[in-house]
Amino acid sequence: MVPAEPVVKEVELRPPVLAHLEHQGYRAWADPDGRDYFDIAALRDREVGLVELKVASARAVFVQALRRRAWAGWVAVALPSRRAARRLVWAPQPERARRVGVWVVERGKVDEMRAAAPLCAPGERDPFLESRERLRGLLTAMARGEVPDGVRWGFAGSPRLAGAHRRSTADWRLEEFP
Repeated sequence: MVPAEPVVKEVELRPPVLAHLEHQGYRAWADPDGRDYFDIAALRDREVGLVELKVASARAVFVQALRRRAWAGWVAVALPSRRAARRLVWAPQPERARRVGVWVVERGKVDEMRAAAPLCAPGERDPFLESRERLRGLLTAMARGEVPDGVRWGFAGSPRLAGAHRRSTADWRLEEFP
């Protein structure tokens, strides 16, 4: 019989992930929008990344991460279970889904089982450039101290696909990520 994994709270994943990002040269914020829409946002120069934390339902956080890709150049999911992370890494996935990083947080350290990769490959059209620039601009203002803590952003939630009619990332399905 396999011993049960210890119960971990999502908030316990934050400090190791923040430290991991800061060690890589990012400025990182937990819940920067004050609405818990983004778990962790990271900024390094013009590069923006998002990390979704989850202690249960790894598949759900993976879908959530795919939806958040409209806001950042890369997205990763951080889980406390190596077993759940392996299932995500080894599951058959379309190409774009394989670009979501899969991280394990154990004993206060982060292990990137799969590194996050850019949503758009070089030369590929970016349907969310405007959304990405809005978030980058806001994080840059936060890094400069121009946005006070606790200010609700109000724009996050459903960025629109460029050229799409009334369609948001909430309408996405995994099969749309070839």
